[in-house]
Parts: sequence; C-alpha cells; structure tokens
Amino acid sequence: MKARSEKLKRLVAVQRHLERMAESEFTETTRQRAVLAETIDVVVDAMGSAHPMHRVFSGHYASQLGRLVQKDQMLLGIQQVHEARMLRERAKGDRFEEHMKDARLVEDREAADNAILDLIDQHLAPPASGKVEGR
Repeated sequence: MKARSEKLKRLVAVQRHLERMAESEFTETTRQRAVLAETIDVVVDAMGSAHPMHRVFSGHYASQLGRLVQKDQMLLGIQQVHEARMLRERAKGDRFEEHMKDARLVEDREAADNAILDLIDQHLAPPASGKVEGR
C-alpha cells in the first residue's frame, strides 16, 4: 500500500502538468494578441497615410480594422479565461503540495514513534533463551 504522501506527490505532479498546459495556452493567446496588435497598427498607419493608393482602399481598411478589433476582443476574453484557469490550477497544485508535506510530516512522526516503541519493546522483552529466570 502506498503512503498517502506518495499518492499526493503524484497528484501534485499531475496538477503541475495541468498548470503548465494552462500557462502554455495563456502564453499562446498572449502571443496571438501581440501579432494582432501589430497588424492593427499597420492598418491604422495605412488608413492615416497620405499616399494616394491607401486613400483608395480606405473603406477596405476600415472594415478590416473592425474585424481585427473584434478578433482582439474575442482573444482578450479567451486570454482572461486561460489566465483564470492557470491561476486556479496553480492554487490547486499549491494546496496538494501543502497536503503532501503535511502527510509526509505525519508519516515521519508515525515512523519515529514506531521506532521508539520498537526500542522500548526490545529493551523490555524477556530474554530469548527460553529460560525463565527465578526457577
């Protein structure tokens, strides 16, 4: 039978893996938003450009900017969900780790108590020779 602390240690490892997965998803969404922000900047610069070619496409730029802003809002919502999940998974992992440490302390205390009881039993036990003293 495995000790409780060993079972909790496995749970901590699994929970830390879930935390890393959530962190990875959060990072990817953040990266996508950064790329999108660069694209928005390019479109805004093109819209404000005095170049005649850009003035011809100003309607196209405006609709593209609207779509990009809408996509940024969607990614912001996703990013917030990933961030909340990442924090939740980290908190769970921290709790499991604390429980694991507590369980390990209890197990260590129990082992020390058993060792002391074994020493007392050995010290107080009758001789193993089979002779009964006093006869």
